[in-house]
Amino acid sequence: MSTTTSADAPVQEAASLPPAPGRAPRLRDRGLALAFISPAMLLLLGMSVFPLLWALYLSFTDYSATSSVPGDFVGFENYADVLTSSEVHTRAVTTALFVAGAVILQTVLGFSIAYLISRRTRGRGLLTTLFLIPMMLSPVVVGLFWRFMLDAQFGVVNSMLVSLGFEPVEWLTQQRTALFSLILVDTWQWTPFIMLIALAGLTAVPKYLYEAASIDRASEWFRFRNITLPMVWPLLLIAVMFRAIEAFRQFDLVYVLTSGGPGVSTETLSFHVYKVAFLGFRTGTASAYGILMVIVVIVLAQLYLRYLNKLKEG
Repeated sequence: MSTTTSADAPVQEAASLPPAPGRAPRLRDRGLALAFISPAMLLLLGMSVFPLLWALYLSFTDYSATSSVPGDFVGFENYADVLTSSEVHTRAVTTALFVAGAVILQTVLGFSIAYLISRRTRGRGLLTTLFLIPMMLSPVVVGLFWRFMLDAQFGVVNSMLVSLGFEPVEWLTQQRTALFSLILVDTWQWTPFIMLIALAGLTAVPKYLYEAASIDRASEWFRFRNITLPMVWPLLLIAVMFRAIEAFRQFDLVYVLTSGGPGVSTETLSFHVYKVAFLGFRTGTASAYGILMVIVVIVLAQLYLRYLNKLKEG
């Protein structure tokens, strides 16, 4: 015992000695981690947290961006105006129709394409890359691209319809077809996202399950219903949640394709916030509008996640 103590004594003394003169003391692990994390945290606070808190403050005032006078505190008046406005109710219905139509169509097409690609042994990588091209484009570029294609007089789509003997369609200037056209364009761009998630789930299904089903001479429909779909369904639901959130705050395609028209038939909630804030200059009302949209997304996402957890436990 005495030998061990005497041997460890020099090590302990050396560890307790102060750093040599002229040499900077080393940072501890906590200080080093704080030094690396601080720039990112400051950027996050400056770009995300502070604007959100400032918008929350403005939502309780009647502040206007064009006024040089600071806004007066009005309490929950802006929130009451937004929740009781008939215009907001109309835009909410339009947004719900757009989200439901786009997400359902993207889910069905994306899963179908992924299922067909997963059954191929050759050219799978090339096909996947080709289908991912629309998702890589900017929404503004996609909107301009489709606005020219859907033009009533000079568009490629109407030219093809006329060559096949059909009447030309005013895709973006009629209320019956404008929202449907918006859904189609969004589906064209974001179906690859659902396809990519579904393809990842399909390729992760264990092969021995299909081998066991083949030995039992199970039909193709039985394999799909009892093996493929249950294994891919949780990933597919997560992809649906992401797409629903993105579609709920859709602005780019609406601005480029229709600008909310004809009339207000394609004016979503996000586009209406833009009009209230930057065309009507009612900054306080627009801030309350945005805060309510954030609350709606958070509440719906939490309910959806609880459903996913129950599905996982079941």
